[in-house]
Amino acid sequence: MRSLLRHAVLTAAMCSAAAGTVLAQTMPVSDEVRRQIDRVTASEQRANAGQPPAKVMDAVGVKPGMVIGELGAGRGRYTVHLAGRVGASGKVYANDIDAEALAYLRERCVRENLTNVEIILGTVDDPRFPAGRLDMVFMVWVYHMLEHPPTILKNIVPALKAGATVVMVEPIPSETEAEIKMVTAHTGKTPTDIHVVTRTNLAADAALAGLDLVQAMEGFLEKDNIYILRKR
Repeated sequence: MRSLLRHAVLTAAMCSAAAGTVLAQTMPVSDEVRRQIDRVTASEQRANAGQPPAKVMDAVGVKPGMVIGELGAGRGRYTVHLAGRVGASGKVYANDIDAEALAYLRERCVRENLTNVEIILGTVDDPRFPAGRLDMVFMVWVYHMLEHPPTILKNIVPALKAGATVVMVEPIPSETEAEIKMVTAHTGKTPTDIHVVTRTNLAADAALAGLDLVQAMEGFLEKDNIYILRKR
């Protein structure tokens, strides 16, 4: 599901959110864990610099009280921001297929006193979101690494409320092309689980799933496009 490059970025960005965006930590941690958190916090802040969470959430309409399914949440780089924005009256269903990453996220939520996050271990083709509950599905650097993208979209639809949206933050094509070249150079094989996402091919995938591509925010972020799909 993740290429070597994206997996490295997401793994580095696994522990604490940018300062001032989450609740104060209430669970004591050891000096060793604290040093780890401090190290990865710097990496997470670098990753967020290109995708400022508040800017992205403002642009796509994340509001207090919303119920959001985050597909490919990993260790929670964006989860903590979404949870903070939707607040106590909202909820985030944090999905991934990586059980180890989700175990870390569960501990992180306890450490950061986030009580509105529910962890979901999904499958390659099914996120296992609750039926008819979601105002939005949110994914960052995920869709271009899915093994069966149209299938995932089809299996998201039953979880969406009427008029709900699916938001994707995806690398601009040249970034994904560079990623494919990097992985190929590293492994000697062209990866089959990374594909370039464009407005055209995403619109085609969406149509098969009963969704419409209603907005493509190209140029809003330096190295990423934001796509918004809506349930018909």
